[in-house]
Amino acid sequence: MSTEPETTEDAEPGTPGADSTPGPADRAGTGEADTGQEPAAEGGDAGAGQTSDAESTEAVTEQAPGAQSAEAGAGQTSDAESAEAGAGQVSEAEAELRAQQAERERIEQRKAEKKAPIESGTKLSGKAADLLAAVRAVESGEKPVATVFEEPRPAARRSAPEPERRPRPMAPEPVASPAAPAPEAVQAVRQVLAEGGAPEALAPQITAVLGEGADEQLRADPWQLLRIPGVRPEQADGFARALLGAECGPDDERRGRALTGWLLEQAALAGHTALEMPALLAALAQRGVPEPDSAVRDAIAEGEALVFQDALEVKAGAPARSDEEGAEEDEERPVRVLVGLERYALAEESLADGLARLVNSVPKQDGSAEDWERAAAAAQGSTAELIRAVAGQGLVLHTGGEASLAEPAALLNAARSLGLRAWAATHGPIGRNRFAALLRRSGQAADVSERADETPAEYPVATVSGLLAGLEGPGRDADGALDLDLLVVLDAPQLDVEAAALLTESLPDGARLVLAGDPAVLWSVGPGRVFADLLAARICPQVASRRPDPGPLGELVSGIGIGELNQVEAPGKEVVIVPVRDAGEAVHRTVQLVVDSVPRAIGVPAEETQVITPGHGGAVGTRALNAALKERLNPGPGRFGGFDPGDRIVHSPVPGRALQGRVVTADGEGLHLSCEGETVVVPRERVEQSVRHGWALTAHQAVGSRWPAVVVVLPGDAAQALSRPWVYTAFGRADRHLSVVHGVEQALARAVAEIPAKPRTTRLPVLLAPQVSGA
Repeated sequence: MSTEPETTEDAEPGTPGADSTPGPADRAGTGEADTGQEPAAEGGDAGAGQTSDAESTEAVTEQAPGAQSAEAGAGQTSDAESAEAGAGQVSEAEAELRAQQAERERIEQRKAEKKAPIESGTKLSGKAADLLAAVRAVESGEKPVATVFEEPRPAARRSAPEPERRPRPMAPEPVASPAAPAPEAVQAVRQVLAEGGAPEALAPQITAVLGEGADEQLRADPWQLLRIPGVRPEQADGFARALLGAECGPDDERRGRALTGWLLEQAALAGHTALEMPALLAALAQRGVPEPDSAVRDAIAEGEALVFQDALEVKAGAPARSDEEGAEEDEERPVRVLVGLERYALAEESLADGLARLVNSVPKQDGSAEDWERAAAAAQGSTAELIRAVAGQGLVLHTGGEASLAEPAALLNAARSLGLRAWAATHGPIGRNRFAALLRRSGQAADVSERADETPAEYPVATVSGLLAGLEGPGRDADGALDLDLLVVLDAPQLDVEAAALLTESLPDGARLVLAGDPAVLWSVGPGRVFADLLAARICPQVASRRPDPGPLGELVSGIGIGELNQVEAPGKEVVIVPVRDAGEAVHRTVQLVVDSVPRAIGVPAEETQVITPGHGGAVGTRALNAALKERLNPGPGRFGGFDPGDRIVHSPVPGRALQGRVVTADGEGLHLSCEGETVVVPRERVEQSVRHGWALTAHQAVGSRWPAVVVVLPGDAAQALSRPWVYTAFGRADRHLSVVHGVEQALARAVAEIPAKPRTTRLPVLLAPQVSGA
């Protein structure tokens, strides 16, 4: 690892430092946390939408230790709003959203079928017992009253149902874009907003969210404003005071109910699928709700939240009990009470059912046992282990770094040689094209030609979003299932519960699923920690790759993964550190590295060098760095909504997804982009919200991709937010060279050694346990 002197202006690439994700601790520094949730727009924070990402989850994270900072900027859009309008043809974002909507309708239908009483909770008391009684009252069709919150009668314990095959979601049909809200409806909402002193620009969003009679709903319940992404509780309170006058108060049940939903939404942005009851009640109290338990009861009664009781595991080494004592122990087994949004709760249940079906079923017999064994014998080490595991199991987990991708590639080729319809799916287009190139280098699949001019599209590789939307991959069969026998999902840590549920439920009976990825990288932007939960649950075979990532970069990143920041020998300047003293110097040195030092000393041009920084805001965030890099690499007036042809961009069609590309041109249809060889047209009204300049990205935007050279920028004000997964992810995006603009001093080593991933509250392990045979 080499270090250049601070006084050298025209020096070679400098030193690796550390990268971080800003959280509540550095609100005054970087401003916006790197979660990947923030939309790509730079100017979407206006009026009621103004908020910093760290602040948007403050109430939840302070009461629920481990809650991860999440972005909730005013520019952040809902799934429905993220669909791109197409002229006679559905866009990728819209197709993906329609597929997700089909899945949600399916799991809602499934919820309606579950009428059995809640399994546990007979030994609860106090607020938890009150909430359980409220749920039972709702299930019986009654509105809870004071007498409901007495001691609940014992409920019969329901045995876990056997996994059953339910109708699978069909690929969405190309349809016209949803009609915009009627102008008169928008105008009526705009008038209500004006009366309450809220930005009238929110009118189209509110009309779309609330639907018919939106103006009357908003006037009757001003706190409905909190349903719009980016609106803060204090802003909704001010709006309510202006409309209601003396009738407005902190004890208004409408306020408590709305704040309960808002806090659960913030928890989902932070990665949780549910919140523990004490954390939710404490967060409501912090927001000035005088009776938090009543607010939660109201939210449950109105169907705006669901309550769950999960039995806690008995501590290992507990003394054995007699039969009579054991029966009493079962009755008094402690539980934790959780509250969550229906959308994520039902997706997690659907995912558990789908995974249980894979684990408990016998894979389709494609190829004899002898054929599979011959394929395994032709491989070596952990590759052979992977092939043998897949031969006899419906669900297999595979872990490893970048070098380990050769093993899923060998599996895919072996499976196709045996006649299986085998496909791979990656997190994004860059990962898809890289894996297709790996397939070409490692040996052609049985049905893929060996022409030298093959494109990645001719390989059995798709993106997860394209696969689910029906825009990539093998398509679906007559039953609506994916038309394949084996699916290998790479970048598995990036799967949230909704995408994972849709994938598992889309697999046909007898299919095999392999989830592969690096468990040390940042988790998904959406709620859940699917891959980590499955690794911990140990319900299926796990194959750990024994292929280390090569060279000084591989040595450095591997050490970070186990909590060690090692100084590595880098004779070819594979790793360099550039110390800086302040934000201005950090921006200057970053531009110098990209434009001059890395191309001259390493031979990697500027267009193949990626800058990664902790957040979007602040003096060294993506906005500041992109402005400086554009000035040097592609200066222009920004005549297309701030962009010029040739600008490097990142397009976010839906929150949590980032497509890198370049601006081609603009016309009446919108901004024309080229993203990894694919043409994307972003409508003019969506450009500000979904497109950013892309010379500099956050680590969440960069995950799943790699570049020949990477410059990681670590400003001093991000020191308190550094974590091991962020550093591991940022440093691991480099193929040949890593420069680190280092301004955090010893905070980097402390973060790598002492700050692991923040925990997320999920229910997947509890849901899996009773459904998997032998669990």
